[in-house]
Amino acid sequence: MINENDIPNEENQGKGHLDDVIKVDGLYESWFLDYASYVILDRAVPNMYDGLKPVQRRILHSLKEMDDGRFNKAANVIGNTMKYHPHGDASIGDAMVNIGQKQLLIDTQGNWGDPVTGDSAAAARYIEARLSKFANDVVFNPQTTEWQLSYDGRNQEPVTLPVKFPLVLSQGTEGIAVGLATKILPHNFIELIDASIGVLRGVRPDLVPDFPTGGLADVSKYNEGQRGGRVRVRAKINEKDKKTLVINEIPFGTTTIGLIDSIIAANDKGKIKIKKIEDNTAKDVEIVIHLAPGISPDITIDALYAFTNCEMSLSPNTCVIKNDKPHFMSVNDILTECTNHTKELLKQELEIRLAELKEKIFFSSLLKIFIQEGMYKHPEYESSGTFDVVVEVLNKLFTPFFSQFYREILPEDYKKLIDKPMSSITRFDVKKADEQMKALQEEIDEVNHHLAHLIDYAIDYFERLRAKYGKGRERRTELRTFDTVQAAQVALANVKLYVNKEEGFVGTSLKKDEYVCDCSDIDDIIAFRADGKFLVSKVSEKAFMGKNIVHVGVFKKNDDRTVYNMIYRDGTSGTSYMKRFPVGGITRDKEYDLTKGTKGSSVLWFTANANGEAEVVNLQLKPHSKLRKLQFDVDFSELAIKGRGSQGNVVTKYPIKKVAFKSAGVSTLAGRKIWFDDVLQRLNADGRGKYLGSFSGEDKIITVYKNGEYELTNFDLTNHFDDGLLIIRKFDPEMVLSVVHFEGKAKNFFVKRFVPDNVAIGKKVSFISDEAGSKLVLISADDQPRIALTVLKGKAKDQELSEINLTEFIDIKGLKANGNRLSQFEIAKVELLEPIEEEEAEVAEEEDNGSEIEASSTDEAGPSKKIDFEITNPEDTDLEDDGQGKLF
Repeated sequence: MINENDIPNEENQGKGHLDDVIKVDGLYESWFLDYASYVILDRAVPNMYDGLKPVQRRILHSLKEMDDGRFNKAANVIGNTMKYHPHGDASIGDAMVNIGQKQLLIDTQGNWGDPVTGDSAAAARYIEARLSKFANDVVFNPQTTEWQLSYDGRNQEPVTLPVKFPLVLSQGTEGIAVGLATKILPHNFIELIDASIGVLRGVRPDLVPDFPTGGLADVSKYNEGQRGGRVRVRAKINEKDKKTLVINEIPFGTTTIGLIDSIIAANDKGKIKIKKIEDNTAKDVEIVIHLAPGISPDITIDALYAFTNCEMSLSPNTCVIKNDKPHFMSVNDILTECTNHTKELLKQELEIRLAELKEKIFFSSLLKIFIQEGMYKHPEYESSGTFDVVVEVLNKLFTPFFSQFYREILPEDYKKLIDKPMSSITRFDVKKADEQMKALQEEIDEVNHHLAHLIDYAIDYFERLRAKYGKGRERRTELRTFDTVQAAQVALANVKLYVNKEEGFVGTSLKKDEYVCDCSDIDDIIAFRADGKFLVSKVSEKAFMGKNIVHVGVFKKNDDRTVYNMIYRDGTSGTSYMKRFPVGGITRDKEYDLTKGTKGSSVLWFTANANGEAEVVNLQLKPHSKLRKLQFDVDFSELAIKGRGSQGNVVTKYPIKKVAFKSAGVSTLAGRKIWFDDVLQRLNADGRGKYLGSFSGEDKIITVYKNGEYELTNFDLTNHFDDGLLIIRKFDPEMVLSVVHFEGKAKNFFVKRFVPDNVAIGKKVSFISDEAGSKLVLISADDQPRIALTVLKGKAKDQELSEINLTEFIDIKGLKANGNRLSQFEIAKVELLEPIEEEEAEVAEEEDNGSEIEASSTDEAGPSKKIDFEITNPEDTDLEDDGQGKLF
């Protein structure tokens, strides 16, 4: 037992027994408060002014310390940061990856992971980083930085960095401390700058979050980011067709893997019914949901939002460190404080620059007087024995000029003066010195002007930031009120594919190598090698598919029309074989052999033919005593198309010296029926959209756009089409286009009819005037196009309506002709009427299996659609067709 004398008190303190024992409750109270304060201030909560937690600040300071313009290994940066951060490399590495993934302060190189998919970054020894231009411009300035000793007292580190931007709101952050937590949602870069400019102009900001994952957000209950607020975020789900939904953007706070798991769980619970789900995510998110038969896509979308992570609720809790204490503030108040802080930092920089300029003028004036007045030759100066005497003499000599200086001349100034070498004094150019001082004075006047108009200067600063760094940082999250579910059109991104055939690399990032084609980032790529093997792999930035590639292209599953023509030499027997084959079904990333499989086999000739074309080639044999004929032609059209595993037909058992192309062949397949899906803006052979016709050989498609241009393309299903598409149909060399256009120079409306030239594929041709203000009003590919024209006559502007048959109005003219003037009166309205006759195009029965494919439109060109134009002023060239001008 502990008696009363054992309890420490003032009398027995330091006299033995339990004199130095402190009660547990005292220890707990003291140490716990110290720990809580440390976690809040030094680990979990960001500072309001620079937006950084201590570990992030130390990483950036370390990057600046190491910065030489080149990338540094992340492991080296972590090691250097450990001089300042006492918590080990793991916490530094995780924080560094988090900063790098936000793509604002750090330029990254290597696999830094993907927060969208949840993929982790590669090890620190494999990835590299350097400060971004934005960070160098905005985050650092040693002259305005407050410094402190690092934890071990060996180094100096910043208390806060002088960040001239509301960084705390831009990137967003989370942290859990002792007794409190923070969750600041990310906001849009450009909107923050615009709001800061508004603050400087006296307008209170009204910020709402913007998420890097895109998606949809309902911010009606955001509550300025304070506790009690809520933001509902949703995935962007597009209805591809009645059986397929596509998720292109996911809610902030989840990953593609987590989202898919929640959808599968909802399906298992009977909340939704899906057939299968595919994750095609690469550069961009694409999760494809195939619906079960008979399930409504609209109901499924509602169910996805209700029962899966396609909708999530975020609860902001904006807590920041201000004046060494945690504060719960609204995002609008934080922006106001950060903007004013930026203004003060800009003021400090101006004042520092002003002091530097004044010092330069001060010393230039001092040197000029010293030389012009010949003080360096004065007897008293030359006879001065000590520095104190020199100071006394110079003070006496400079006394008449003291009023010219903005401050008192100090002994250090004299020291700097007398240290000037005599050679520089004798070569002193007064005129040049006056010009330099004039330039310095002009800069001083400019700095003084900025200080006198600090708000305007700060506004200019933010506008420069927006112009320099705002491109590509537009809002990604669409704001909506979630009352009803709306489906949007599916949009597919374009990527370009490149190949290094010799080294065997294929990908979208090899821009210095050979261009292959445009493709979707979810396509599969097929590569054939010189050893007769091929494999199929997903599109990626860079993938190794084997050295000595002879052909690479986009692989389409179940594509039975692409036929490959091949001649190869067997490695064992030396016999050469020829074969024609489609690829058919494959397993991704598995190698397949097209030869007999013997060692040393090699491909001598290889072509890929999208529509089953069969060329003629010339074979030249190596000289042999038994050979009389050393060359002969081979026609692939005489060879049957078989499976890819077939051996092929013998070409010759003698060595082949060379295989040369002789002539192109035509397709050996029946014509391919093509449709155009106007929702996806893509061609297809599945019967979706408008039927364009049966295509084979050199058949082309003509596309006409709102800007008054047309283009011819092939019928490759991988083709993409620009925005503003008006007409798409099978090209007929004798087709006639009828156009109403506004000519910018003449300020009049004209009608023209012309036959499009059969130009090269991919070449865009303009058929309206290139004068400023020229505009396409309407266009028709009908045989008998008619328009309803409303004109205004007389002073009373009476309306008169007339119907014009454009075929009778004007003859066919040249492509570049303006045509005939539509009317001498003021035109109020032009309307395209329905064609007189509609030709029906029959869709032939599909030969394979005897099945029929029904087109959703029976006319190759499709029925004409009206384009109405209300024209209040005939000289108004800003006409819009409001998206109704599509003629198929």
